[in-house]
Amino acid sequence: MQKRGGYSRLLPGLALTGAITGLAVWLSNFPSLSHLGLSALTLAIVIGMVVGNTVYPAARPWCDSGVTLAKQRLLRLGIILYGLRLTFAQIADVGATGILIDALMLCSTFALACWLGQRIFKLDRDTSMLIGAGSSICGAAAVMATEPVLDAKAEKVTVAVATVVIFGTAAIFLYPWLWHLNEQYHWLNFTASQFGIYTGSTVHEVAQVVAAGQGVSPDAENAAVIAKMIRVMMLAPFLLLLSGWKSRKEVQHGGQNGGMRNITIPWFALLFILVAAFNSLDILPHSWIPPLITLDTVLLAMAMAALGLTTHMSALRQAGLKPMLLAAILFIWLIVGGAGINQLVHHLFG
Repeated sequence: MQKRGGYSRLLPGLALTGAITGLAVWLSNFPSLSHLGLSALTLAIVIGMVVGNTVYPAARPWCDSGVTLAKQRLLRLGIILYGLRLTFAQIADVGATGILIDALMLCSTFALACWLGQRIFKLDRDTSMLIGAGSSICGAAAVMATEPVLDAKAEKVTVAVATVVIFGTAAIFLYPWLWHLNEQYHWLNFTASQFGIYTGSTVHEVAQVVAAGQGVSPDAENAAVIAKMIRVMMLAPFLLLLSGWKSRKEVQHGGQNGGMRNITIPWFALLFILVAAFNSLDILPHSWIPPLITLDTVLLAMAMAALGLTTHMSALRQAGLKPMLLAAILFIWLIVGGAGINQLVHHLFG
């Protein structure tokens, strides 16, 4: 009985995200919206944000469990199944170039966050590092994974997550617009696949990368997801290095070395690679692929709807001015500096 009650608590939230998904898929078939680059995933997060900032607060007590499940587990399952759209040949196309770009973006963004946050904005170390981790690796998931390593306070985690949600959501709409502007004015020499790598190496959250990439083209979306998964897999070594650095700092200041702290391993990113490898073997019957891809799109759209439902405009006030300014400068660096690093690496090694 207890287990059934647990499942029943999920149903209202899943029904709500499912209804938003159905509406988003229906609207995405209108040419006037599809021509604007508004895919089902983008529309799902927009509708979710509208509902989330109007009527959803009253329904939250009944829907929260299901919405949280959609935002976290359905998203990860959707990313794992996304591997069915890819082969190892496509992953190899991103290859060493994508790994180098991701590493450069991670290191430069995190270093910039630490320097600007502590030296210029006079923020504390933990807030600066949490915002830096969220901006440089994989958004809220990186913030939450970094929190136990730093032993950071809950309010600092909340501030960092708020900045990631705000600027990452803005990227969903900004990046397709930048692509279309670049197609028109030819500022930078980006193919669709290269723009996808740029998107995956600079946008905050996995979900936001999928939505932004889908707003450009299928080639851009595939490359964006691959580049992002490589970036997500850098979370584990990043946390190991950060834990080692903090332990040394504690010893230098006369404290006890607590050893290695809890390290979060992004298993879903590894499973994504395994599914893509399995898909490369061409074992699954071809008739199975379209329904599985449709299921994957539904799961991702439900995750987008959940993300929209939990994106509150009040987060702007909660974050405060200095953390928002730091996150804004990092966002500009990801867009402008990221474009420069992507172009340089493609020019030298592409």
